[in-house]
Amino acid sequence: MSVIRTARERAREEVTAAIKEEARRQLADEGASRLSLRAVARELGMVSSALYRYFPSRDELLTALIVDAYDAVGAAAEEALARAAGVDPVERWSEVCRAVRRWALGHPHEYALIYGSPVPGYSAPLDTIGPASRVGLALLAVAAEAHAAGALAIPPVDPPLSEAVHADAWRLSRDLESELPPRVIPSFVAVWAQLFGLVSFEVFGQFDNVVEARDDFFDHAVAGLAQQTGIRRGRVSSPE
Repeated sequence: MSVIRTARERAREEVTAAIKEEARRQLADEGASRLSLRAVARELGMVSSALYRYFPSRDELLTALIVDAYDAVGAAAEEALARAAGVDPVERWSEVCRAVRRWALGHPHEYALIYGSPVPGYSAPLDTIGPASRVGLALLAVAAEAHAAGALAIPPVDPPLSEAVHADAWRLSRDLESELPPRVIPSFVAVWAQLFGLVSFEVFGQFDNVVEARDDFFDHAVAGLAQQTGIRRGRVSSPE
């Protein structure tokens, strides 16, 4: 009985993967707003009712693609973080950022799905939050390790944090279970957003005829973002 169940599960996984692969192809050709379950079913030679057993609605299929994209870029960031253990914290930060950029340039349509224009009529559910946080948590780990090693300068805040921003900083620090001083959090969130601004400008063509030395420019920019967070250069010990 277990063998039969495993075979069924394997078949379901294969069909689910085929549905998502065809949906990604449609994203590239038509854009997320025109994704159609009927069109996906037609291209796969399935009847619509059969596909609905896997994804009951377009929004559920979109959510699966969004989670996959966030997980993929998050995994790229985490792998870069692990490879750069023990190196200069600014360089480790930069390695994570480079991994995000490489993934985005290699998967522009999936990047557009998660960081491009919102899909009309779609509202992302809460189960996208964890995957969406993976890149930020990888960068946060660099900052936290730098702080533990005495290589994090607490950025001056001028003007002082407003009461609302101060409350947000404490809430985020608590929610993220971060060991960083809450005063660092607003700067961190700002540079996290700026990283994706840099990547988006390149992916969506805003740097065309503006920035030619893209690799060097990106390295310069993300090193500046690390310093804006307060991360200083200096070798730290690899975690055991």
